[in-house]
Amino acid sequence: MAAKNKRNTISFFNSHLISVVSISLVLFLLGLILIMGFLGNELSHYVKENITVSVILTEDLSDVKIRKIRDDLESQPYVKSTEYISKEQASLEMQRELGEDPETFLGFNPFHASIEVKLKAEYTHPDSLPVIEKRLSSEASVSDVQYRRDMMQVVNQNIRRVGVVLFILFIILVVISFVLINNMVRLLIYSKRFLIYTMHLVGATPAFIRRPFLRHNVFGGLVAGVIAIMMLTGLLYYVKYEFMNVEEILSQDILWIIYGVVLAFGVFLSVIAAYFAVNRYLRMARGKLYYI
Repeated sequence: MAAKNKRNTISFFNSHLISVVSISLVLFLLGLILIMGFLGNELSHYVKENITVSVILTEDLSDVKIRKIRDDLESQPYVKSTEYISKEQASLEMQRELGEDPETFLGFNPFHASIEVKLKAEYTHPDSLPVIEKRLSSEASVSDVQYRRDMMQVVNQNIRRVGVVLFILFIILVVISFVLINNMVRLLIYSKRFLIYTMHLVGATPAFIRRPFLRHNVFGGLVAGVIAIMMLTGLLYYVKYEFMNVEEILSQDILWIIYGVVLAFGVFLSVIAAYFAVNRYLRMARGKLYYI
């Protein structure tokens, strides 16, 4: 009898261990999709805010006038930052790129002073850029406004595509997560189907019968969520030291949100699966318990 009880205990422990590990792997993949989504969003934000709009100034502007133009630009809600590039500085930058001074063969400095403007990410949409360009061009001290229209268009198109793909993957993974977790929980409760029937037979209420199963699955979901979070943290540390500093793109607040979602999903899906699995056996006739 003692040996049989020991075998049952080991079997029970192994089945629960397999269930927790399986759920944690599913939650890990779910968290990975969330991280990719947030990383994609932050990277697109970073790229958009580092594409510059060159405001080419007219000739012979005083330092006071240039300072006033910069102050006016920096006060606009769509401007993140500005940088003044003098004619001489523009000539030096071109000299570094070409390897020779343009003034040597032209006889004069062909460049104009400019203010390099970096826009806030939310104002780099194709609908907003023409409005901003028109606003900047209307200034009397501005001779031209230049920016990479093709690059802006490509960036916005790629961001939309990546966003749609990640959203579809997230929905698919949520459905797969529910199906896998539901199957794992149903297998665990399957071994207790006669106990459920007996408790129901002696007058125990459905809520009383469900309570220990729900409580157990809350704990199992928490453990699986914690394991998934540990795996995600290990992956992020590996990426940080091998490839890039993730903390510069993915803030600590976002990580806590992702971890919270993973933990909540683990508990929620486990509890929902347990609830429906127990209800199934509560409604099942005794004869059918032997044939499922």
